[in-house]
Amino acid sequence: MLRSEWVKPREADKTRTQMHYAKRGIITEEMRYVANVEELDAEFVRSEIARGRMIIPANINHLSLQPMAIGIASKCKINANIGASSLSSCAQEELEKLNVCLKYGADTVMDLSTGGNLDEIREALIQHSTVPIGTVPMYQIIYECGNDIENLNIETMLSVLERQAKQGVSYFTIHAGFLLKFMPEVAKRKMGIVSRGGSLIAAWMIKNHKENPFYEAFDAILDICARYDVSLSLGDSLRPGCIADASDAAQLNELKVLGELTLRAWDKDVQVMIEGPGHVPLNQIERNMKIEREYCHDAPFYILGPLVTDIAAGYDHIASAIGAAVGGWHGASMLCYVTPKEHLGLPNMADVREGIIAYKIAAHAADIARGRKNARSRDNAMSDARYAFDWNKQFELALDPERAKEYHDETLPAEGFKDAEFCSMCGPKFCAYKVTQEAFKEL
Repeated sequence: MLRSEWVKPREADKTRTQMHYAKRGIITEEMRYVANVEELDAEFVRSEIARGRMIIPANINHLSLQPMAIGIASKCKINANIGASSLSSCAQEELEKLNVCLKYGADTVMDLSTGGNLDEIREALIQHSTVPIGTVPMYQIIYECGNDIENLNIETMLSVLERQAKQGVSYFTIHAGFLLKFMPEVAKRKMGIVSRGGSLIAAWMIKNHKENPFYEAFDAILDICARYDVSLSLGDSLRPGCIADASDAAQLNELKVLGELTLRAWDKDVQVMIEGPGHVPLNQIERNMKIEREYCHDAPFYILGPLVTDIAAGYDHIASAIGAAVGGWHGASMLCYVTPKEHLGLPNMADVREGIIAYKIAAHAADIARGRKNARSRDNAMSDARYAFDWNKQFELALDPERAKEYHDETLPAEGFKDAEFCSMCGPKFCAYKVTQEAFKEL
C-alpha cells in the first residue's frame, strides 16, 4: 500500500517528525506499517524510534513511499547508489536504474547525480520510487557554485537543502563531522580522503582556513530536516579508502564528533543514522561496529562495504559483501552496496543488479546470524524445493529468479526443467538427493 492512500499531506510549518511523535508516546501510521512489515510490536517500534535506535526515513512530501525502518531491531537493509555524472546525464537512464533497484529489492536508493538537470532527475526518481530516496546535497551545492569550491557559501548550502527537502528527499548525507583540527591526522594517511563530499569540504577548509561550514550551519540544517522530516545520514568524510588506513585516528575522531552531532539532532527531533567505514580488514569489523554504537549512542549504523581487501578490482561487490555480512552480523543496520565497477567507473544497470544481489545475500546472511524472526523460513522452503526437485519453486524463492532459471536452462532443455530429478552438475545417475531418496526407500 502506498503512503498516499492513508496519509494526508501536511504543511511544512505544521510538520512533526516521526521522532517527535515517538518521544510523546504517539504511534504514527508509518510506525504501524513498519511494525507489520518487520513482524514487531508497534509500541516497540515507537520506543526504538524515540530512543534513536531506529529511524523511518519518510519525508512528508514523498507520497509514493512505502515506509521502511532502519535499526538494530529491524531486518538488515541495503541501499543502492545510482546517479548521473557530467559524462552521462540522462534522466531516463536513471529511472531505468531505479526500476532495477526496485525489482531486485533495494530498501533505499541514493541519487548521487553530479551532472545533468539535477532537480529534474531527482524529481523523477522521487515520483517513481516506493522506497526512500537519499542524496548527498554537497554535489548539487558545488554544481550551483559553478563547480568551484571557492564559491561555496552557507546561503547556497541551505537553499539546496531546502529545495531537495521540498521535493521529497527522505535522507541527506551531510559531512559535518570533519573538523579543521583533523587535518594533521589525514596527512599521515596512505590515501588521504576518498569521500567525494569530504574531499570538497577539506579543499574549502584548507583554502579558507575556516571550520567545516556544515558543522557551523548544523542548527540551520536541523531546522530544515525537522520541517520536512528528513533524516540525517551523518557522513564519514574520513572513512578509510584502503585497509592500511582502517581504524586510524582520523576515522575514529570524526566518529566521536558524529556522536556529538547525533545528540544535537535528537534534541530537535531529527532522526539520525551514522555512515561507516569503507575499507576495513575482516578482523577489525566487529570492533568498528562496537565503537560506533558506543560513540554514537546506538544510532543506526549505515556501512559502505566494508571492503576487506584492496585488490579485488572488478569484483569489489564480492570483497565488500564479505565485509558487509560480518558488519550486519555484528550490528550494522543498513549496508550500502558496492558494484563490480567500484573504483573503475559509473555503474550501468547490469552492475546495479550485481551489486544489489550481492548485498541482499549479505543482509540476509546477517539476519540469519542474528536470529531474526522467520529469517530462515525462505531458506527452509528452498531446501524442501531442492529435495523435491521442484524447479519452479526454487526459481521463485531465489533472490534472482531470472538468473537461477537462466543457469539451469543453459544445460537442460527448457521444456524439461519442470520434471527433471537431477541437474546438469550431477546428471541423472549421480544426483545425491535422488540416490539418498532411493536408498531410504529400502529402510
